[in-house]
Amino acid sequence: MVPPRLDELSLGDILDTSDAREVKPGIPRARRRRGPGLRELLRPEPMFWGLFSAGGFVAALLVPVHVAILGIAFAAGWLPQDALSYDRVVDLVRDPIVKLYLLGLVSLPLFHWAHRFRFAVHHQLGIRGGRRLMGLACYGTALAGTALTAFVLLRT
Repeated sequence: MVPPRLDELSLGDILDTSDAREVKPGIPRARRRRGPGLRELLRPEPMFWGLFSAGGFVAALLVPVHVAILGIAFAAGWLPQDALSYDRVVDLVRDPIVKLYLLGLVSLPLFHWAHRFRFAVHHQLGIRGGRRLMGLACYGTALAGTALTAFVLLRT
């Protein structure tokens, strides 16, 4: 028998044939895992993926806004001359909410870079050796940049 063409089949025909297919049994109930163990919960990889995601958001949405305001609008004269005066900026940076914002603005893209660079070295360049050393160097650089940013912001 010649099978019908795909455009001649109705949705009912497709569902009937899919029900007729054999479903392979899954893992027996006794061997199923109950959930992630302590070892899987303590892995740092999900935390770094979260920092990567947050850093990508900041790099894609917030950094261009700052470039537009500081690099384009102020330079073009669209803002008042005293808008970025030293006293105004220092008063603004002394606010704790602004400090948190600036810490995120600087540190999250660093973690985004670290994660992207690490995976580019391993997957795109094909360098397989030294995974731990590369991870330590990348994330260590991001941590050092975060610590330096926090130090500078706490001093103001």
